[in-house]
Amino acid sequence: MACQVKGIAFITGGGSGIGRSTAIAFAQNGISAVVLVDLNLFLLERIRDELRAQFSNLDVEILEVNVANEESVNAAVERTAGRFGRIDIGINCAGISGIPTPTAQMSLAEWQKVIDVNQTGVWLCQRALIRQMLKQDSRGVREGRGVIVNVSSMFGVAGPPGPFSIPHYTAAKHAVVGLTKMDAKAYSREGIRINAICPGFVDTPIIKEQIESGSMNAAFEMTPIGRPAQVEEISDALLFLASPMSSYMCGAALIVDGGNTV
Repeated sequence: MACQVKGIAFITGGGSGIGRSTAIAFAQNGISAVVLVDLNLFLLERIRDELRAQFSNLDVEILEVNVANEESVNAAVERTAGRFGRIDIGINCAGISGIPTPTAQMSLAEWQKVIDVNQTGVWLCQRALIRQMLKQDSRGVREGRGVIVNVSSMFGVAGPPGPFSIPHYTAAKHAVVGLTKMDAKAYSREGIRINAICPGFVDTPIIKEQIESGSMNAAFEMTPIGRPAQVEEISDALLFLASPMSSYMCGAALIVDGGNTV
């Protein structure tokens, strides 16, 4: 079986980084339509135009959405379902890194900012996607009613090393793995398959400046592979989790981190 996807994909954080790369991977591997969700309309417009230029048969829609806002999320999912009739794949990729700060020095506002996007935002999107997918007919044992993949982190399964004081980010990414496991068990027999991916350091805009400045060199020295992931290496793994190739995976947290958590 080829690693193909079909139907309608809904991707948060679709304007850049892993979300953007995943949209391209899906377009290259059979998806009919992608709905890209982000707060940055300029980035959304740029990737929309790029996809339309490369893939003439692909239907691309963009939605400016705040994933931490319940009404914004619900409206985006409802609009997508109204436009296409169903959502086959949901990728919850939107996230922020936050300011590295030890717990003793961190403000409640900074903690809440990261939790709102990285934890509550994933839950809001997953809830809306599940509600929609429960209304849909199953497309068979390997595709079901729909697939959801949540983007966690290697710091969702292990604590970061000393130089990385990111308790808010770490807590939120652990919560994403827990939410994935909980809802995967709750909805798998309803034909909705839910998994998570846990990337390591990835060459995305979030850490590009640190990579170029050399401030990430120590982190890469601790990585067995010795480098950050190319973003396509993560979106290829996401493609696998979203496709029927992974149809017997349920509640998994797939670690793609260059060996950091070994």
